[in-house]
Amino acid sequence: MPVSSLPTPWIVAGALLVEGVVGWPRRLSHPVAWIGALIAVLERRWNRAEGPERARRILGVVTVLILIAVAGGAGWGVQALAAVSPLWPGVALLLVCGATGLAARSLFDHVRAVARPLKAGDLPAARLAVGMIVGRDVEAMDEGEVATAALESLAESFCDGVVAPVFWFVIGGLPGLFVYKAVNTADSMIGHIEPRWRAFGWAAARTDDVMNWIPARIAGALIALGGGQGWRIMWRDAGKHASPNAGWTEAAMAGALRVRLGGPVRYDGVMTDRPVFGDWAPPSAHDLKRGLKVYGVACALLLMLLICEGFAWPR
Repeated sequence: MPVSSLPTPWIVAGALLVEGVVGWPRRLSHPVAWIGALIAVLERRWNRAEGPERARRILGVVTVLILIAVAGGAGWGVQALAAVSPLWPGVALLLVCGATGLAARSLFDHVRAVARPLKAGDLPAARLAVGMIVGRDVEAMDEGEVATAALESLAESFCDGVVAPVFWFVIGGLPGLFVYKAVNTADSMIGHIEPRWRAFGWAAARTDDVMNWIPARIAGALIALGGGQGWRIMWRDAGKHASPNAGWTEAAMAGALRVRLGGPVRYDGVMTDRPVFGDWAPPSAHDLKRGLKVYGVACALLLMLLICEGFAWPR
């Protein structure tokens, strides 16, 4: 029996289970780091401050095309190797390589590392932990601000690290998954509005927006289902976010937990105004723990959806 005879959603579900149970060994370099190294080389070479903005934007487009070609080609090569391998070695290759593009376990671990000291009243340790997953200033955060930052990261990364990779894995196999991870990594590194990256990172940011458009709405729905509520706030507040996608998951999480997310935050010493999601009080340490439970249920629902889709997959 060839690997191609197995429904793709079942392969994706298996990869999600592998990553969720095993995670990625910390001693090993992650493939995302390889993508990041390539992006860094291209950015240093082509994103020169003295260059014309139009030229930098064009070179940013070329950078995204190179990433797509390299990542897609690598995914195609691995998938082709799996297709000519015996069934179980081929399946194992797809599961292991697919798991490298998913982050369900690592996301849970990072947010739990914030929740534990916060619940124990160790605010300095909680600030240090949340500083590992957000870019805002954390030195003066109180309990509510730490919990808010962690929940927002959990909600947004549920799309970027779980639902969107799963979506593109199902749609495009390993090439689709690897391309998404390359584009998403580029967006996180160069897709910013600051003068240094605005022109060069434009293509990465816009491509990431397009690739996350459907997954973000699926992720928001899964969070609302996982919490048993949140639909009203998601539909009402999602459009407030500056991103066309991030608001769906953050608003859904606010509604699911009946807390207030968003609001002003400080980046590099400068206070930045942001929209507010939800009508309630800021979250506490207890709400962060509840958020992890909602996240776990949402991941389980995604896994069930993949299994059911596998039964309906054309043979």
